[in-house]
Amino acid sequence: MKELELKYGCNPNQKPARVFVDEGDLPVTVLNGRPGYINLLDALNGWQLVKELKQATSLPAATSFKHVSPAGAAVGKPLSDTLKKIYFTDGVELSPMACAYARARGADRMSSFGDFISLSDECDEATALLIKKEVSDGIIAPSYSPKALEILKAKKNGNYCVLQIDKDYVPPETEVKQVFGIKFEQGHNFLKIDETCLENIVTKNKQLSPEDKQNLIIALITLKYTQSNSVCYVKDGQAIGIGAGQQSRVHCTRLAGQKADNWWLRQSPKVLGLQFVDGIKRADRDNAIDVYIGDEYEDVLAEGKWQTIFRVKPEVFTREEKKDWLSKNTNVAVGSDAFFPFGDNIERARKSGVTVVAQPGGSVRDDQVIETADKYNMVMCFNGIRLFHH
Repeated sequence: MKELELKYGCNPNQKPARVFVDEGDLPVTVLNGRPGYINLLDALNGWQLVKELKQATSLPAATSFKHVSPAGAAVGKPLSDTLKKIYFTDGVELSPMACAYARARGADRMSSFGDFISLSDECDEATALLIKKEVSDGIIAPSYSPKALEILKAKKNGNYCVLQIDKDYVPPETEVKQVFGIKFEQGHNFLKIDETCLENIVTKNKQLSPEDKQNLIIALITLKYTQSNSVCYVKDGQAIGIGAGQQSRVHCTRLAGQKADNWWLRQSPKVLGLQFVDGIKRADRDNAIDVYIGDEYEDVLAEGKWQTIFRVKPEVFTREEKKDWLSKNTNVAVGSDAFFPFGDNIERARKSGVTVVAQPGGSVRDDQVIETADKYNMVMCFNGIRLFHH
């Protein structure tokens, strides 16, 4: 099949819409539902990301995409009991693929609401059971077990979008897109990201553990498919904070850092001890946790709104308590798709537990950035690679 008709373009008024190839056949097969324009943008970017994560780590990989940037990305490392709880995996015996998906979805649950999922390997029953619980628009994977396909086809009253990708498909050397009637052409970004990208360590501390290297590689591959400017924080094989599409590098670092902080705060005893009213929906619970760990919760208490969310009135999570809990988050990696122009990015990253950094280098203030990293005994690599993606 050379062409696939879509529901509409980016918006419902943009019709007709289609995807097509000039030579050969489309590498995507629709197994269920009807994909939209943005669905396929998410699916094809997400597939490239997880395919490269699998190649780089030899572990199954998953990503949760929203509006052509990942909300989360991860490889299939086992989950702690705490992560199982905050990722709502109860009742599912987790496979490595399910662990990867749970991590990718769980990094930023608010942003992942209504996502498009990409998996590097076959979608098995365990992964499908986790997906069944979540609000999602669709999935792309190289294959599906019969039981997984049955579960997924039942989502959204039978309209859940299920796509199968040809895992051996290789795109043409040159890619073309059109904006305002004008065609743009460039070479496809076949750049391979591996440990050789981490060899140029510019700080006094040059000790990168195997886990550090894996986390930095995951960060860089994630950034390769994230709308620029972008910064990614990674811990234990999963992105825990992704900042995408910001005009200012430090704003991107702050946004990703705040998401990483929220991920860590959700694991605090105060949050784990919250008692919700019966029947509260999963998305409402996520929203309530976000409010609780934010600065506006005292206003919620003052307005008496807590009764509609919690069975027991929670104590305020004070700034001092949050600061103390956040100080316990360590061994975080951060990657940037372009150079850090000032040391303030390093200062912000340190507040979220960052100990290792990978960035292209090339700023006129590289010395200042290195000096800031040295001040905190960080390890920083200059990889000389820019990863802009638009």
